[in-house]
Amino acid sequence: MSEGHAHAGGASSLSVNRLAAPVLARLLEDADALGVGVARLDNGVTLVDGGIATRGSVAAGLLIGEICMGGLGEVRLCARTEAQWSGWLEVSSAQPVLACLASQYAGWSLAASKEEAGGRKFFALGSGPARALACREALFAELGYRDHAEAGVLVLEVDRPPPAVVIDKILRDCALPPAALTVVLTPTTSLAGTTQVVARVLEVAMHKAHELGFALADVVDGHASAPLPVPSPDAGVAMGRTNDAILYGGRVHLKVRGGDEAAQALAQRLPSSNSRDYGRSFADIFRDYEYDFYKIDPALFAPAEVWVSNLDSGRSWHAGGVDMALLRSLWLEP
Repeated sequence: MSEGHAHAGGASSLSVNRLAAPVLARLLEDADALGVGVARLDNGVTLVDGGIATRGSVAAGLLIGEICMGGLGEVRLCARTEAQWSGWLEVSSAQPVLACLASQYAGWSLAASKEEAGGRKFFALGSGPARALACREALFAELGYRDHAEAGVLVLEVDRPPPAVVIDKILRDCALPPAALTVVLTPTTSLAGTTQVVARVLEVAMHKAHELGFALADVVDGHASAPLPVPSPDAGVAMGRTNDAILYGGRVHLKVRGGDEAAQALAQRLPSSNSRDYGRSFADIFRDYEYDFYKIDPALFAPAEVWVSNLDSGRSWHAGGVDMALLRSLWLEP
């Protein structure tokens, strides 16, 4: 069984890898219909191509989003004609700390040198349930959570398969035999890649709440939505669109426990509009900071609009707002 403490929502017996397994099975079984490729490496590791040499699909991205959340979240596509954009993702979880931070968050740094990677450096941030097997990030000690499943799945937002040295590191750190590991690859330039990134709208709010020092054990439930842009064949533009979808179109409602003061402060401090960099496309901001993520104001990485409800008092607070005019100016031809 998995270990855990009250920090992770008191859900000590939940295994994100085991809970994600049925969703992964659907992705593999329906691979042809979903436009994804499945290959088994010589050593027995399964690689899923969500859009590098395959077409991929939004439907595949929805499943990959749920895999990333460790089977503890739902990701759905819906239409909102009144919201000035055709397709929206809705994300919800009754275990937002485990789903978003112990699983979905892209926090595991995986790199290989030019020599190790066959001529071109490789870098990726691993997300999904296998992170909780390796626990290579300080975050897991804080969450008091570790998974002990017999099989694992990791998602990499990349445009080429990882080199053998990276696969070997994942296997070693997760203590898995090759046949028990599945790695899902989703370039942001693909339908599945764009979808699974926008499906992080709740996770972005959870990560920001954590950065703001809110007690994670007090977050009980969460749901969120964001508009789903069309991917661009240009990787920089595609990445900009997925960020903009959350920063300017993301709406999140967190249900919490504890004091009203903390809940109210969370609502007020969470939205992206608190950032000095707010108001322009992410691609432009990134370019102006010379493509250095660390120069961007961290307050920007947040949903546009937030509701926080305190279940102990029954009171709710609201802050921020979506900017569909900006998104339409960025995503629609004049």
